[in-house]
Amino acid sequence: MKTGSLDTTFAALADPTRRAILARLALGEASVMELAEPFAMTQPAISKHLKVLERAGLISRSREAQRRPCRLEASPLAEANLWLEKYRQFWEAQFARLDSLLEEIQASSPNLEPDQG
Repeated sequence: MKTGSLDTTFAALADPTRRAILARLALGEASVMELAEPFAMTQPAISKHLKVLERAGLISRSREAQRRPCRLEASPLAEANLWLEKYRQFWEAQFARLDSLLEEIQASSPNLEPDQG
């Protein structure tokens, strides 16, 4: 996995508008105008977001007559997910250790009752 591409992916994902655009494209391809609809911004502003997503490899655009539909490209997201997966496994192991420790404490102190909060 290339660090530069991972950096570019996370930089593109850092913006909520771009994440919303990707969420919309997960439902299927869409034109720039369709993608701009839910946002209170100009079409050129949306186009700038699309360029960032395209440079990150998260979307692609094709040409169908006058229409230039955008579609989601999942490969950079899969790479980011692989990177994040390592940390998920780490935290799951940490939580499992904590669970074991809490069980030991409860077993050695029978007068302690779990919080009924």
